[in-house]
Amino acid sequence: MAGKKRKAPANNAGSSRTTRSAAVRNDVPDIYRDMLVEADVRPTVTSPEKPIKKKRPGQRAEKPPHEVGPPPKKPKRRVEVEVEVDKEEDDEDDEDDKDIQFEDVSLLTATIQTMTKDSDEEDEEEDDDGDELGFEEVDFSFPNLNSDPAADAPKDLELNFSSRANATPRQVVERRKPINKAEKDRRVEIHKTHLLCLLSHVARRNRWCNDAVVQDRLRPILTKKTITYLNPGTHLTQFGRANSLKEGLQMVNAKFKTKFQITERGSRRALWAENEEHLQNYKLPDDAETPMEKSDFREAANSLQGSRDVGAQLYCALLRSAGVEARLVCSLQPLSFASGGPTMGKPPKARGRLSLEEQFARMPKYDSSFDSPALPSTLPARRRLGHPNATAFQVPTATTQSPSRQVPVTPKKIRESPFPVYWVEILDEAHQKWQPTDPLVTDSFWKPQKLEPPASDRENCMTYVVGFAEDGSAKDITRRYAKAYNAKTRRMRIESVASNGEKWWRKALRAYSHGVTTDLDQIEANELTAAESHEPMPRNIADFKDHPIYALERQLRRHEVLVPDASASGTIGAGSKGPLEKIYRRKDVRIARSREKWFRLGREVRADEVPVKVLTKRVNPNADLFGADNDELEAGGTIGTPIYTMEQTELYKAPPVINGRIPKNRFGNLDIYVPSMVPEGGVHITDDLGAQAAFTLGIDYAPALTGFEFRGRQGTAVLRGVIVAAENEEAVYALIAGIKDQEAELERERRTREVLRAWRRMLMNLRVRQRIWADVDSDDEAVDEEAMEVDKGKAVAPSVSSDGEPEDEPQLSDDSKEAGGGFVVDDEYAGGFMVD
Repeated sequence: MAGKKRKAPANNAGSSRTTRSAAVRNDVPDIYRDMLVEADVRPTVTSPEKPIKKKRPGQRAEKPPHEVGPPPKKPKRRVEVEVEVDKEEDDEDDEDDKDIQFEDVSLLTATIQTMTKDSDEEDEEEDDDGDELGFEEVDFSFPNLNSDPAADAPKDLELNFSSRANATPRQVVERRKPINKAEKDRRVEIHKTHLLCLLSHVARRNRWCNDAVVQDRLRPILTKKTITYLNPGTHLTQFGRANSLKEGLQMVNAKFKTKFQITERGSRRALWAENEEHLQNYKLPDDAETPMEKSDFREAANSLQGSRDVGAQLYCALLRSAGVEARLVCSLQPLSFASGGPTMGKPPKARGRLSLEEQFARMPKYDSSFDSPALPSTLPARRRLGHPNATAFQVPTATTQSPSRQVPVTPKKIRESPFPVYWVEILDEAHQKWQPTDPLVTDSFWKPQKLEPPASDRENCMTYVVGFAEDGSAKDITRRYAKAYNAKTRRMRIESVASNGEKWWRKALRAYSHGVTTDLDQIEANELTAAESHEPMPRNIADFKDHPIYALERQLRRHEVLVPDASASGTIGAGSKGPLEKIYRRKDVRIARSREKWFRLGREVRADEVPVKVLTKRVNPNADLFGADNDELEAGGTIGTPIYTMEQTELYKAPPVINGRIPKNRFGNLDIYVPSMVPEGGVHITDDLGAQAAFTLGIDYAPALTGFEFRGRQGTAVLRGVIVAAENEEAVYALIAGIKDQEAELERERRTREVLRAWRRMLMNLRVRQRIWADVDSDDEAVDEEAMEVDKGKAVAPSVSSDGEPEDEPQLSDDSKEAGGGFVVDDEYAGGFMVD
């Protein structure tokens, strides 16, 4: 226990000690002194019988005689620190203790201590300026308490403060950046495309299972007894038929598992690459399944080798060859559209050092042969056995193996997920129920709960489970195998992100539908619906978010509220010490909207209704609060928007039309967001010519405002048609038809004038040509036309000189030069016109 510290006497010694302590405290930062106190660093005290005298300022500590030696070559930095000395336990209550002794403690060679902060602590350890608070690396060590007594002599306290430049760099925890909306939309489209490709692939493998050649090659595996068990007669009871099918499956599974050999890796979960660099040097594993054609599938049926996916497909073909109605079931592994899933990771770097397996493979094999001269060396060991006839035993000589004899190669173990991607479902006709069977991976049947992988499995993720029947029809049967379909599995499917995701998925499966709903299909649909409704309540708070059956009040959206008389279905707490929260049914959740949004839906809030919630937002200090509406002001100094549920609203009724006068708003139009908002006695004419027709007739009308078109934050009103009195509807429609006929007639006249103008132009050209060639024979006309074409070609083509280079200007004759301008003047035709 630490002793009590006396008050320092008012003398020169105390004054000097205080000055020295203050100087030391100024030199050593407070943070390191606190760290030394937390580490429980204390000085070593010599024998209490003869206390050591206090060292005066500037006096060096005297060393024992046996420690006297040459001074060190490079003395270290000395920092003297005033330290309190602990008293003995038997003097704990003694108040007349003597003066406290101080000594210098020398710390040994320092060791760097590095503190690595988690990503969760970074947010909590930020100061007001946003800079991260942390500790600088310090080099220090502790004295050896079990050392020799000679080492307990008073020494100087040495602190080695390492610079930041020499400190070991901290390990930075990389945070995965969340994806933006554009990237998420792109991933959703890729997710859909990948799903369609996987469905097409499984449908093709399902058709291969119906191949007659494949079934003929697999049928010898089954015996007549097995086929009899697989096809029980109708004379048996319901239990007898089901039990016969189970016994037949047990025999088939045991035999097929021993005959089929897994030599390749099957399908696995598709993962995203963090960047393009990870895909540049990517290559498939050596044991990956090679692409197969139908001929390769037939060869696999003959050799009974391949991946476990091919094994499940051959197993399906084997059961179909025995007359069993079997489905090929696949757990599709598409690329996820979320950013929280596992990624592909960095590609493996080229290692200069061989692994243990490669080193063991390159080691020379042990030769078990013995040479005859080595036998005498083993005799002394046999003599020490203690038996008198031990030396008479002859050690058998081992002969080397003949090189012609081949050692069977042990197949390499393939590391895959312990849960299958492909398996088979068979129909239990006695109970009209589909049951799973998997002989290769889980070696189970009638146990669907054993086929779902955990969330920590990187190789397999159960999201879409699709079963393909013998006729090629497909059905989504995920709810049969997923234990938490509503809480976990549904959030990874397309239905949870896209507005029409459920509709899109049904449309994708419609391409593999047989078009007829049988009684068996209805029974299975009822079974899957019951399995979804009987799903247990989630056990953690995160699974309640967007749950279709249960909801927590704190996870409700901004415009969602609970009904006033909502009753709790249970409670849940965040951890063992967290407060309990009530669990409500999703059917007790209502959507609340503001007055304006209800008005756009054709409903209005009843008078004297109290809002169920006020959506508050931060007030702009520069905004004018007096310009806000009265129902958007809240007493807390914030502007809020009150919202109401549908039960607090009623159908909106516009003012009726009286004497042909249409009621209008302050903008001169009428809000018609839904058909029920048309006023009584009026009619909505959606034609764009309605306003022109009503104006021509001279009747009262009002443009119909059907919505707003938003570009950014600004909305533009969309006007479509007009509202007129019901008695004027027939006249308006008649005038609209007349206007359309008149416009059609005007269009017809415009086209006629255009055609006539084109004909007139063509006739004028023909008349000019006729006048030019009036007195010329047809043969001469043809010759002249050829000459004219030749002259045109010469005018276009550049002339070439005698040396082969093109000339800049054409060579003209002297007569042409005299005529001027390089043009040839024809005396007979006078430049193309007839001479009178």
